[in-house]
Amino acid sequence: MLRVTLADSSLTFAVRVQPRASQSAIAGLHDGALKIRLAAPPVDGAANEEFIKLFAKLLDVARVDIEILSGATSKQKIIRIHHSNPTEVEQALLALLDE
Repeated sequence: MLRVTLADSSLTFAVRVQPRASQSAIAGLHDGALKIRLAAPPVDGAANEEFIKLFAKLLDVARVDIEILSGATSKQKIIRIHHSNPTEVEQALLALLDE
C-alpha cells in the first residue's frame, strides 16, 4: 500500500526511481513507495525533470506544484504535490496504481 500523507493543501509520498528505463511509466509499489521507471538518465537533473513532467501529465497538475522534498540526487525521493484539493490528487494517484 502506498503511504500518502495529506496536509491542508498538499500530499506527500515516497518514490523509488529507476532511471534509464526503456520508457517512462509507473511500475507499481516497492516497500510502500511508488516505483517509477524513467527513460531519462540521472544526469544534470534530467531524471527529476522527466519525473515532474510525467506526474504533471498523469495527475493533471501544474509542474510548479510538484516538489522534490528530499532525494534530488538519489533513487529514493520524497515528493510533495501542492493542490487545493489534495484528496482528489490522492484518488487520481491511487487510480493510476489500479491500472
